[in-house]
Amino acid sequence: MTDTLHRTSGPLTGDTIWYDSPDLEHANSMSAGSAIAHLGIELTELGADHLVARMPVDDRTRQPFGILHGGASVLLAETLVSAAATFVVPPGKMCVGMEINANHLRPVTSGWVTGTARPISLGRRTQVWEVRIVDDHDKLVCISRCTMAVIEAP
Repeated sequence: MTDTLHRTSGPLTGDTIWYDSPDLEHANSMSAGSAIAHLGIELTELGADHLVARMPVDDRTRQPFGILHGGASVLLAETLVSAAATFVVPPGKMCVGMEINANHLRPVTSGWVTGTARPISLGRRTQVWEVRIVDDHDKLVCISRCTMAVIEAP
């Protein structure tokens, strides 16, 4: 038996990995007052197999040397994966982070960075996602991988 997540649509049975039709506007509004909103992170695009968000590179997200803080990049990646993982599971389930890593590849001093989350594995109990973060010139800034646990919602 495979460890494939049961859903009403997906790569094998439809044209999307999402359980339902996620509402990005609602997801963004739920971030009000959180670290996500404070850093200016916003979910911007939902594709058939990916979720995109952007974050400004400004005084909120730069470290003292004037470049994008690695922790801010990790927060962007974690935000993307948490939302995407939640959008994949059926009602009654939720996802929590188990592990995240990030490789910071290029400094950014201003503008925006954009992250794209894509699944590597969507299992019944665990999910693994990759996030690629690029700058305004589509140069790779950071690559991250995050493992999520699928659990019963309280």
